Amino acid sequence: MTTTATSSAFPYAFAAADLGATSGRVIIGRVGRGNLDLTELHRFPNTATRLPTGLHWNLPGLYQGVLDGLREAAKAGAVASIGIDTWAVDYGLLDADGALLGLPHHYRDDRTQDLAERVRDEAGAEYLYSVTGLQHLPFNTVFQLAAAQDRAQLGIAKTLLLVPDLLAYWLTGAVGAEITNASTTGLLDAGTGTWSHDIAALIGLDPRLLPPLREPGAFAGSLLPHVAAFTGLPTTTPVVTVASHDTASAVVAVPATEPGSAYISCGTWSLAGLELDAPVLTEEARAANFTNERGIDGTIRYLRNIMGMWLLEECRRSWSARGLPADLVPLLAEAARAEPFAALIDPDAPEFLAPDDMPAAIADHCARTGQRPPTSQGAIVRCILESLALAHRRVLRRAAELAGRDITHVHLVGGGSRNDLLCQLTADATGLPVVAGPTEATAIGNILVQARAHGLVGDLAEMRRLVADTQHLRRYSPQGGRRAWDAADARVGGPLSDPDPVLESGSTR
Repeated sequence: MTTTATSSAFPYAFAAADLGATSGRVIIGRVGRGNLDLTELHRFPNTATRLPTGLHWNLPGLYQGVLDGLREAAKAGAVASIGIDTWAVDYGLLDADGALLGLPHHYRDDRTQDLAERVRDEAGAEYLYSVTGLQHLPFNTVFQLAAAQDRAQLGIAKTLLLVPDLLAYWLTGAVGAEITNASTTGLLDAGTGTWSHDIAALIGLDPRLLPPLREPGAFAGSLLPHVAAFTGLPTTTPVVTVASHDTASAVVAVPATEPGSAYISCGTWSLAGLELDAPVLTEEARAANFTNERGIDGTIRYLRNIMGMWLLEECRRSWSARGLPADLVPLLAEAARAEPFAALIDPDAPEFLAPDDMPAAIADHCARTGQRPPTSQGAIVRCILESLALAHRRVLRRAAELAGRDITHVHLVGGGSRNDLLCQLTADATGLPVVAGPTEATAIGNILVQARAHGLVGDLAEMRRLVADTQHLRRYSPQGGRRAWDAADARVGGPLSDPDPVLESGSTR
């Protein structure tokens, strides 16, 4: 965490509940004039649970983790407000009494795999994209809602809440749908920014289940008495609607202070793209499977998903289970010494979605594509990171072409920004300078939207200037080797034109 001054310099403290696919945490952010300080108070695991009905989130356990973190926040001092961000697309259904109808499904559950194709074919891929501007992902909310398993619950449901909105409801009793996350559902009209009743009708969804939309920075409600009693926070503590899709919060904290920037929010997945003023709804954009998701202040996150550090983390998990070394620092040092471009993979190949043994899946992929599989751990890590850098290159170049924009530099934020080798390889692959950091971009974006709601910061440019001035950033310049990267790119597949296979058979955000 970054500390820029003593706590006396910060008149306001904000609690950010930041939930990712594998863990959640509660962070306190203190914001003052020209200062931004973060302290992690509580971290808790997020482990999926497989039940007879499929793969589910343990949402009550996550909620308890948030409550425990807020109790730690109360011990640390006065809290001006609370904000919640999580992953996208997943949801819970409430009955007429506000009770949750079963645990929310996990986006990796396979119940929509074939259904998504059928819905898309029946509705028309071109029509769906012209309305929603959303990339085709089989786990999008619109396809989950069409799954037969949910029909019984939908018959008695009165409200649909996405995960961060559901957590906010449990804190406050107030319902709403934050728009950056709503834009990932496949139910939001990209042009009007409102729920599309026509798309809802296509899957037989009663549009009355969709709650009122809320913009980031809106007041969601105050703490319920029993929440206040448990946490030690006053009942008057407000919950502020932040950019509740974690990528949207991360993009808020991209320290872009000059034109020509692209971003990569790199964690379990890499979200690579541009920030635009309006959606790109062309047939070329649809064919390349780019998405138009909402950001704050009416901006558009024009991006594409890339399977990210999941590949490396799953390798480390497999190695650890077999008693092999899995510490990241020595693995990266070994990878830096490994032969360049010895083997390359398509990170979005379907076999990498959820394999039991990621190193074996990589070896099989290499053999199937006529390459010698990497044998050492360092060679496998090198293969992953070079392949990710090539994917970053392809996606950013295609985004620039489709949006008619020039890119002069890349901001890489999130957990992947700690990986020096990945950052340097991305600079080399793209031929562009890479600015790495902040690592805690999601939490920072969450906190800054709260701070703006309290009048402490101004527009998006001012928020980003504060990030650039207070957070530790590292810069990587391309080190040449353009011909080698061009040749490597040709080996993997070249320019983007059609949806990646993994996005046709199952993926995640």
